[in-house]
Amino acid sequence: MATRSTIAIEHQDGTVEQIYCHWDGYLDHNGRLLLEHWTDPVKLQQLIDLGDVSVLGAVLGDQWSVIRAQREPLTKFEDPCTFYGRDLKNKDTGSKQFKNFDDYAQNHEYQEYEYILRSDGKWYVQSYETNNALIGLEEAFNMVMTDERTN
Repeated sequence: MATRSTIAIEHQDGTVEQIYCHWDGYLDHNGRLLLEHWTDPVKLQQLIDLGDVSVLGAVLGDQWSVIRAQREPLTKFEDPCTFYGRDLKNKDTGSKQFKNFDDYAQNHEYQEYEYILRSDGKWYVQSYETNNALIGLEEAFNMVMTDERTN
């Protein structure tokens, strides 16, 4: 079963772009990948420019690297991203645009995990684990790890 998420970036001019990701949206996969591999806004923009994602990976890769990874599995943190448009040839998979953060907050696509790289350079997440509050991704990790240790 999929754990759906969204990935967004807030640009310096205040506009926001968002894409959908179908698989592994939970903190310990997509959250970790975003913190470890997608904190550079230029690199993240390259990801968003390719549109909706089936599977987030540590690198963009290309169509051939996705095919090779399916035949010769790497660790889940080395695999390339699989994009609905580029790799699976689906149509209408581009990013969603918002005029500012308030527009994004009111009108974005809602999924189980919502990640956004804000213009302050920090990742934030909103999910059931954060009681649907938008909090820093690192803070969310600390919350979840503390909960797991006490349970």
